[in-house]
Amino acid sequence: DVQLQASGGGLVQAGGSLRLSCAGSGLTFDDYAIGWFRLAPGKEYEGVSCLDSSDGNTYYADSVKGRFTISSDNAKNTVYLQMNDLKPEDTAVYYCAAGVDLMSNMPKLAGIEYWGKGTQVTVSS
Repeated sequence: DVQLQASGGGLVQAGGSLRLSCAGSGLTFDDYAIGWFRLAPGKEYEGVSCLDSSDGNTYYADSVKGRFTISSDNAKNTVYLQMNDLKPEDTAVYYCAAGVDLMSNMPKLAGIEYWGKGTQVTVSS
């Protein structure tokens, strides 16, 4: 049974940092691209970042470039999203997803084979 579990969200002031984790079980992260999506109130899903461990390729939405960094620890089957200089507009529920074709579909909500429960990030001004 495949599971993805996102964690690390919380309440932080603008300018602060959080590190999200996506832990997987029942699958090997080496075999998939792992991505982060977010859903803010009243908005559509946004593809935030993606990492393909097979070639080291990364994707970042323009809205987070220079502030967010995606990385992985494949020994732990975990992908991280380091979020610095957080802004109120980063407030959302963040979800991690896995898919062989996820990277080529970013930032669209497509190519997703597995989807985890989200973690809430709230940035106060």
